[in-house]
Order: sequence, then C-alpha cells, then structure tokens
Amino acid sequence: MFRHVATAILLSITFAASALAADAKAHRIAIQVDQNDPQLLNMVLNNATNVIEYYRNRNEDVDVEIVAYGPGLHMLRTDTSPVQDRLRRLKDMVFPGQIQFSACNNTRQAMEKAEGHAIALVPEASIVPSGVVRLMELQEAGWSYIRP
Repeated sequence: MFRHVATAILLSITFAASALAADAKAHRIAIQVDQNDPQLLNMVLNNATNVIEYYRNRNEDVDVEIVAYGPGLHMLRTDTSPVQDRLRRLKDMVFPGQIQFSACNNTRQAMEKAEGHAIALVPEASIVPSGVVRLMELQEAGWSYIRP
C-alpha cells in the first residue's frame, strides 16, 4: 500500500514539474532603433544589458535582438557608430549568444546610393532584408517589442 502511495506522489511531482517546464516561456525582446542619437543608442544598449542581467540573475534564458533601420543604422556602421566598442563587448565578451544586432538592408542600400560608396557594418551585425519587416516578424513570433 505504501509503495502505491509513494509511486503516486512521485508521479504527481514529475507531472507537476513537467507542466511547469512546459509553461516556462522563453523571454525574447526586440528593440527598435530608428534614430541616430548617441544618447538613445546608449540607452538602448543599457536597456538590453539590464534585461539580460535581470534574467541571468534569475537563471532564466532571454534573447535580445536590436533592429536598426533608417537613421538608426548608424549604430551599426563602422564609420559612424558612436557605440562600436560597446557592441563588440556586449556581443563577444559579456553576453555571447544572447544578443543580436540586425541591420536593415533597404536602409543600407539607400545610404550607399545617397553617399556613393559601400557602407561597411560592424562584424557583430547581421543583415536583414528589411528592418521593419524583421520587427513585424519577431512580434508575430511572440517577441516583446520595445521602441525607446
């Protein structure tokens, strides 16, 4: 009899733990950058850092994607980024694998046409076809959206 009760209790605990694990939702945040303002760019990086540290302290996973388009693409340009060093530190040393920087290819092409030369991006950036479409797709996939 005791054996059946113990088995039932263990099964209940196992199912409860499985249900909690299944309910655990991945934390994912998309941050829009559409302005070329060093204060705003630093605030975005501060916000991203705070989010990552918050969930890291709770032993929970979080993914952050910063999507730059329009004037915000300057954040990811090698020749005009006022936060280039911070990008490198965040991506490579502090939060490897938890932060992604996405650069709008539409904006990049428009800048190249207007400036008459190729635009180089920081190595931490990935090119997406459209920054706005990327944000839309992330929201449709359940990502939280922030516009500072």
